[in-house]
Amino acid sequence: MTLKILLLALPSALLLTALAGAGDPPAASPAAKPAAPEEAVLVGPTTREKVEAAPEWAQAEVDAKPDAGAAQGLGTVEPGAEVTVFLGTWCGDSRREVPRFWKALDTEGDAVPFQIRYVGVDHDKKQPADLLKENDVRYLPTFIVRRGGREVGRIVESSPHGVEQDLLALLTGKASGVLTTRQDLTSATPHP
Repeated sequence: MTLKILLLALPSALLLTALAGAGDPPAASPAAKPAAPEEAVLVGPTTREKVEAAPEWAQAEVDAKPDAGAAQGLGTVEPGAEVTVFLGTWCGDSRREVPRFWKALDTEGDAVPFQIRYVGVDHDKKQPADLLKENDVRYLPTFIVRRGGREVGRIVESSPHGVEQDLLALLTGKASGVLTTRQDLTSATPHP
């Protein structure tokens, strides 16, 4: 009889031992690295300073090599235009194009004769929904150039001639429409 009780009790003891150890996390291996903190994703109207706060963005700006002539030209365009930059702080294309734009602007110091607005977009490109829909933004980054409240052109995702050259062409009227390296989007008027 004692043997039967012992055999019946044994599975219960094993179950209790297994359950007791189930909540313990596995021992971390020495090579395991902690997860990187989630990068900040800015959504909605933002500022250059907030975007530049991320180390990768600051380094991208240091590494950028804009065309000096086009950069200087940005400081001499007719005043009154507005450039709206839709970007993803998580987006590699944004991290390539936007810091190059900033470095070109910095060539002229504070003498930029046009207004600049920045809008951060989430990973799914769904927020801020109203601004994305109103501006028909589907790819990042998108630089939209307006004069007198009317769109004259945009640069989408990847600039064919360098963002500073293409913006200068849009701001001076030498180009209009969509400037991009994407093959699936409407092309713009060419510029030298």
